[in-house]
Amino acid sequence: MTITTELTLARHGEAECNLAGRVGGDKGCTGLTARGHAQAGHLAERLRREHQRRAFEIVICSPRLRCRQTAEPIAAALDLPIMVENDLRGPDHGDADGQQWSDIKAAFGSALQHQPDKVIADGGESWNGYLARATASLEALLERHHGQRILIIGHGETVEAAHTLLLGLARDSSIRIWFTSGHAAVARWQLQVNAHGRHTWLLDAHNDQSHLPDNLR
Repeated sequence: MTITTELTLARHGEAECNLAGRVGGDKGCTGLTARGHAQAGHLAERLRREHQRRAFEIVICSPRLRCRQTAEPIAAALDLPIMVENDLRGPDHGDADGQQWSDIKAAFGSALQHQPDKVIADGGESWNGYLARATASLEALLERHHGQRILIIGHGETVEAAHTLLLGLARDSSIRIWFTSGHAAVARWQLQVNAHGRHTWLLDAHNDQSHLPDNLR
């Protein structure tokens, strides 16, 4: 098997909104905690070592502050610029942005994924609406950067979107299938081609936090 395209995804470090249980959209996201910055530093060192063995060619990140702050030390370690991809932001939650998740979920009656065609608040988008946006963005990026080693710094939802796309999951699969991603965890997909020219996407890693010390996991 020969690896052609490789897609590496990393979730941002712990954010203030995560710690506070707050919806972290453009308004609710106030950046990383001290712990989150430490996680980003360990992630940057891991990716630097990988970059020395086989170079990443592009670093892409969500526009949310917690993702940009995670991407900054990584891009510096790799000596690559950051490309912000707006459509890879997390789901838009409209009027729920900045509110407590406990209050929003109580009013909604479940997590967003369990009612995938319903918006969680006025001005927000449904889970299926988010997936349509994010998977279209990922598909375009994979086509544009075919044959390259791509690194995306995003959200747990970014990883879910990538898995949904590359596993070919059906609409509404979120009612029964979820994917866990810890802070600063890595997931990796490899597009492999065999001797007969057949292309297969291989999930090589998921929720890998092996680069973090125990106290940061």
